[in-house]
Parts: sequence; structure tokens; C-alpha cells
Amino acid sequence: MQRNIDELMREGERLDDLQRGGLRILQRPGGFRFGTDAVLLADFAANKPASRIADIGTGTGVLPLLLSARMPEAAFDAFEIQEDVADMARRSVQLNALEGRIRVHSADCRDAARIIGHEGCDLVVTNPPYTAQGAGLVSPKEAKAVSRSDSDCTLEEWIAACAKLVRFGGRLCCVFPAPRFLQLCDAMRTARIEPKRVRFVVAKAESAPKLVLTEGVKGGKPGLRVMPMLITRDEAGNFTPEMCRIYGEEA
Repeated sequence: MQRNIDELMREGERLDDLQRGGLRILQRPGGFRFGTDAVLLADFAANKPASRIADIGTGTGVLPLLLSARMPEAAFDAFEIQEDVADMARRSVQLNALEGRIRVHSADCRDAARIIGHEGCDLVVTNPPYTAQGAGLVSPKEAKAVSRSDSDCTLEEWIAACAKLVRFGGRLCCVFPAPRFLQLCDAMRTARIEPKRVRFVVAKAESAPKLVLTEGVKGGKPGLRVMPMLITRDEAGNFTPEMCRIYGEEA
């Protein structure tokens, strides 16, 4: 196993334990790394079974890896526009011996349907770029800028690309900044994805929501279920019991 790790790691990378069935992921400390938002999305999206799943904007491949443990029968197509990041995701897939289930494509999200076909997925998961065009600070490092800002692909284009992959009755699950929730809903509805389930994420009980987890159904009828707030920290600053469950840790 050590020989395999040495072959797959590159200079400047590190190997992190995902705390889920022995899964590990390669990351670059100086570049884009997955955060709590991806872990929360994996838990949120795994509430129903799915056999074919796509991840748009996979980064280093954390969502397919986490979901592969929760959905052992599912196959995954993951899309990442940055070739070096996609390469790292591919090597993480190899490291976990999941090449038979997870395919990583270095491609623009708008080309995803052309590559794997229209409306063939039961579930699409995505962590869209968080910063709107012309808003916020854009990282001077290109990788972080592409990952965090929709300067090249608007949110509406991003969600439309996701929707093209979802079969009728299939699901699209997203994690997004809570202040832009209505914009996300507008983009989903324009793409014929009806928001059906939503959960706001707060750091502490008295905090304003920072993130929102949203599930939409293609061709679904109006009717939104608002779940209880997901509180990530207690008064002492420790993970709440639910966050421990999500991370696979003991409270």
C-alpha cells in the first residue's frame, strides 16, 4: 500500500483521512481544499438511494468519495474544469481503488451533458462557486478564483448544466451561501428544478444562517419542506452531536 501511495502523491500534496470507511483524499495545502460544506452536502444528499450520480465542480473529488461509502451501488461521473485539480481527484479515486465506480472528467460543466448524455442521472450534487460576478474579493491564485467565483460561468448557467443531467423526477442537491438562497431558487426553477427540501446551516443557535442545503426535483410540483436548522457548534465551540454523526465521530 505504501508503494501505491508514493506513486500517486506529488510534491506539495498531503493525504487526508475522510473518516469514512477508510477513505482518503489527496489535497494541496496551498491550493483549494474541501471544507465542511462538502461534508454537509454529502450527508444531505444521501437521504435517498441513487444508482447514477454526477458531481459538478468536484474539486479534489470529495463528494463522490464520501457518497461512494453511503451509496455502495452507485456509479459516479465527476466534472472539474481545472486539469491539475481533476488529476488530483483521479489519483484519489485510484488510491481508494474506486476506478470502477468513479470517473473524473476534466471538462467545463456546460459540456457535461454532451459527454455523458442528457437526463441520465438520478442525482446531481454540486457546490457552485460562491461569489457572484463583480462581488467580493477574488483570490489572486487562479485555482481558488475559479473555485470560488462564477466569473466565467454564471449561477444560472451552472444550474442549467446540472439540470440537463437530471432525469425527470431525479434530484439536484446543492450547498450555497444562505444570503443568495433566492437567487439559487430562481436558477433552479428556470431550469425546471423545483426546490422541495431546504436546511439552513448555522454556526451556533443564535447565529444567522451562513449556508443553505437545497434539494430540488426535476419536474416536481411546488411545495417546500423547511427542515430544522443544522447547528454545527455548541456553546463551548465543540461539534454538536449531529455534526459528530455527520463526520462519523463520537460526541
